[in-house]
Amino acid sequence: MTSLTRVLAVVAALAGMGFAFHAHAVNTAHRIVFQVDQNDPAVMNLVLNNVDNVMAYYHDKGQEAQVEVVAYGPGLNMLRADTSPVRDRLTHMARDSFPSNVTFSACGNTKAGMEKKEGHPITIVPEASIVPSGVVRLTELQEAGWSYIRP
Repeated sequence: MTSLTRVLAVVAALAGMGFAFHAHAVNTAHRIVFQVDQNDPAVMNLVLNNVDNVMAYYHDKGQEAQVEVVAYGPGLNMLRADTSPVRDRLTHMARDSFPSNVTFSACGNTKAGMEKKEGHPITIVPEASIVPSGVVRLTELQEAGWSYIRP
């Protein structure tokens, strides 16, 4: 193989890799995590409005988004079946997010603390999953490259 042939082979390989990287970047879903740590309906609605806006923006661009809302501390009231002032919105958002994805995560540490303080089990809305620690979940998602939003 001549030097020119080798150079052309390397250029062709690099051009192909560049296309593959570009195609991957275009098709990768946006990943965004929102934090809720306040028992304030205005903050909860602000977060859900932001989620709606993000989902609509990327939908209009033909792109997908993965969005997770992590609630801990006083913000866990957002995901409690008995106290959530936004329960109906959670149901609609979880159901209507396809092809993108909205998930809700409830802090297990906070849930256990509230159960101990209140002396009874606490039910989390069915749209949410319990994670061991809300702060750890936020950390892990940020370390995995998710964009972090705190209202």
